[in-house]
Amino acid sequence: MSLLSALPVTAPSAAAPPGAPLDTVGTPVLWGVTIAVVLALFALDFVLTRKPHAVSMREAVAWSSFYVAIPVAFGVFVWSRYGGDRGLEYYTGYLVEKSLSVDNLFVFMLLLAAFAVPDELKQRVLLIGVAGALVLRGIFIALGAQLISSFSWTFLLFGVILLLTAVKVGRNAVSGADHAVDIGSIRSVRVLRRFFPVSEEYAGTRMTVAQAGRRALTPLALVTVAILGTDIVFAVDSVPAVYGITGDPYLVFATNAFALLGLRALYFVLEGALGSLAHLGHGLAAILAFIGVKLVLHWAHGIWTWVPTVPTLASLGVIVGILTLVTVTSLLAKRRAEQGEEQDDAEEDVATARATAP
Repeated sequence: MSLLSALPVTAPSAAAPPGAPLDTVGTPVLWGVTIAVVLALFALDFVLTRKPHAVSMREAVAWSSFYVAIPVAFGVFVWSRYGGDRGLEYYTGYLVEKSLSVDNLFVFMLLLAAFAVPDELKQRVLLIGVAGALVLRGIFIALGAQLISSFSWTFLLFGVILLLTAVKVGRNAVSGADHAVDIGSIRSVRVLRRFFPVSEEYAGTRMTVAQAGRRALTPLALVTVAILGTDIVFAVDSVPAVYGITGDPYLVFATNAFALLGLRALYFVLEGALGSLAHLGHGLAAILAFIGVKLVLHWAHGIWTWVPTVPTLASLGVIVGILTLVTVTSLLAKRRAEQGEEQDDAEEDVATARATAP
């Protein structure tokens, strides 16, 4: 008997009412296998980044494809083993987490640029960020599962968190506040600088160096702490978001883990393209607001059965539609901006030619 055939099959069921025992496909064997695979993939990433080097586009695309193929294949297993409902929940949750991880990458990009991290060290910083995100989201997932199984108002709480986050993300997208990072305003960095000396230069992958008879932190230590701080913020946002798609803590963990594992390679693929997604913040705000409303409706349906709920298939359609829309509008905005620059350059050339004509 194979390992997969030994896994018990749990029939998909409708979303459990708030406060009811969790309905999950996760068994001890499935949890063990999944965690082992995640740790093995993380160890592989660590080996790849052991010797610092600049990442080529070919290398980044190859590893990004690998890390996308794994969760897609795993979704086929979930779909065939546990039914279409659970498979749909998994794919929708993965799409939500992957979308939020792109926003995570954008913040990482700004931090790496603000700290002037050398190209050969970016992989190591990103790997530490992914490790911190995995640990923090594991903690938040466990807490969320306990809250959902114990308190009927948990879905309402998660919904309110997402709605408030959506407002903040939307305001930042409109004001452009998310396009700059002031190192001096990062609280964790200010605390470190207050209690520890900081060297001016990077020292490879070392976090501390000897300086004037004392141990001093390197800039790598500062950027690492800054990225781990952002991991906390994103964990608060992403875990309630995927709980709005599925109440199964195992699927919540799987979608988070698979979305995070490919971030290191995806960063180098999207490093140049992220700036082109000018409307990504607007789209993420809309997605978070939609899932927040979905969670509030789910909570209300447990009290008043006449309150409608949003099916998973409809959620997938809305999320895909929003992402497609903001991608298209971002590309159109970029094209218009480039055409405007070309027109300005042409007009400037004409004006210069007229001014210098005899």
